[in-house]
Amino acid sequence: MGRTSDARVKILSAAQSLIGLRGYSALGVAEICKAAGVPKGSFYYFFESKEALALAVIDEHWTGQQRTWERILSADTDSGADADPLDRLRRLFEETEAGQLAGQEGCGSVSGCLFGNLTLEMSNQTESVRARLQEIFEAQVEMVDAVIAEALARQEVTVTDTREAARSVVAQLEGQVLFAKLYNNTRHLGSLWTNCLALLGGRATGEATVREATVGEVTVGG
Repeated sequence: MGRTSDARVKILSAAQSLIGLRGYSALGVAEICKAAGVPKGSFYYFFESKEALALAVIDEHWTGQQRTWERILSADTDSGADADPLDRLRRLFEETEAGQLAGQEGCGSVSGCLFGNLTLEMSNQTESVRARLQEIFEAQVEMVDAVIAEALARQEVTVTDTREAARSVVAQLEGQVLFAKLYNNTRHLGSLWTNCLALLGGRATGEATVREATVGEVTVGG
């Protein structure tokens, strides 16, 4: 059973890497199995089709991303004190930028967002994938909505429809990551937080203001 479980993990890992580099449509089952180092029969033992594999890759990626978002956006910090909601939201943008930069340094190009990439490639072709991606983006909106609602209760933002504001924030985050991928340049993520604050009618904290100035200098210098 240990070897069987290991084969499934290898297939998922290989598929996620290949989809990130080349997209879904260009991949074949044989190529995925070769990259995973498993026989083709193992693929069909776990997945009835390539579409089923795509859904499994999406779920696997979301499991990890959801934990990360929950950690960042949670009111409980390592010190046990409540972090300001806008500070937590700012960290989400910072870690997104850092993750894209790390990916670029690892493979030489900005990989973008797996969910965004698959949305562009598959949502008009595969209804099951479209439905699952919709659920994930709605979950992201719900998580951001909760943080914006906290900020509104503290009178730190001026938006009144927190749900629609959260949808705009997630869309902005996704769109800027798409631009970073298109131009293969993570500097397109540098203005995310400033624009998010403007969208929410919020005000930068001292820590955020210092970082924005630094990012601005790097962007202009590049």
